[in-house]
Amino acid sequence: FHQGHFPSPGLGHCMLSVLRAPAPLASISRAAIRPVMTAAAAAMTEEESFLFDLNGFLVVRGVFTAEEVAAANAAVDAHAAEELKARGAAALRNAKSGTPMAASGPRMDMGGMLWWQADQSKLFRDMLTHPRLVPYYRALCGEGYRMDHQPLLVAQGPDSEGFKLHGGPISGADGVPQGVFNPELQYRCVHGQLWTSLLAASVQLCDHQPGDGGFCIVRGSHKLNLPVPTDFADGVGSAFAEHIHHPATRAGDVVLWSEATVHGATPWRAERERRVAIYRFAPPNMGYGRGYLDIPPGAMEGLTPLQRAVLEPPYATRLERPLVTASAAAEEDGATEAVRHLRSEAKKEHDRQTLGTAYF
Repeated sequence: FHQGHFPSPGLGHCMLSVLRAPAPLASISRAAIRPVMTAAAAAMTEEESFLFDLNGFLVVRGVFTAEEVAAANAAVDAHAAEELKARGAAALRNAKSGTPMAASGPRMDMGGMLWWQADQSKLFRDMLTHPRLVPYYRALCGEGYRMDHQPLLVAQGPDSEGFKLHGGPISGADGVPQGVFNPELQYRCVHGQLWTSLLAASVQLCDHQPGDGGFCIVRGSHKLNLPVPTDFADGVGSAFAEHIHHPATRAGDVVLWSEATVHGATPWRAERERRVAIYRFAPPNMGYGRGYLDIPPGAMEGLTPLQRAVLEPPYATRLERPLVTASAAAEEDGATEAVRHLRSEAKKEHDRQTLGTAYF
């Protein structure tokens, strides 16, 4: 990455217009992140920016109400029997047997929440453009942020395995720590502007108390210059306990972290079931996942124009990409349109004549 050229969080000097986004949309985000937030805001605060740059993650408190979380959990319950899949096979396990990250039970995964009927999918769709979250997405991924991975619901019963540490800027293509620069998992701060190539957002559907296990992170590791030692990643390194951090969260909180920050999970020890739904967002012209190529026909019919904008495939904002602004998200009424930077009609006509398409 050229450290001097990252997308501006503002709207720039281009013409801006409100246009209806085309049916299949997907847009990338540059999330503004912060540790504790109790009211909607248009941008990350100075302290939040400092803390994210320092630690590589933040917790946004109380994004969803107890009633919204209960409705989401009821929807999961309704689909669990047929759609919740256990990672029981050895090839699907996320922790090395015999290490502190391993446990007897498997993790369970579920997808497809965005495509459930409206009353069941509300919280999962709201994650795309929630007015409390849009300022973070834009601050970290830029205007035109897009959803990169399909949302994944993770469920764990008592004594279920964790996930060895992974991610980080020095890692292999699969995120496993390795002495290789990984261009897909990077973080930068240039002239006070934060940027990450891939942003994770995890909505908590249960409480996570000290000692419960679950999500853990190595604070500050988004700036690593050396790979994580294998023993440390497996939880057996002598320094593991000192440097690993488990954020305490309540149901309805959202944890945001750069995928450049080394993270994982320790075994779940609480008696109650653990549930989180994990999203990944990216800058508008970047793509890691390829699920956007396989969105079921007609699946987006119930989404709002702003939500559909976040599902656009990767391409630059200058090519009339639909953009979710903080003000539009705050005023969302189900019909609020995304805005776009307009491209010259003369240039579009020239491209039609030379390339056969309105955009190069």
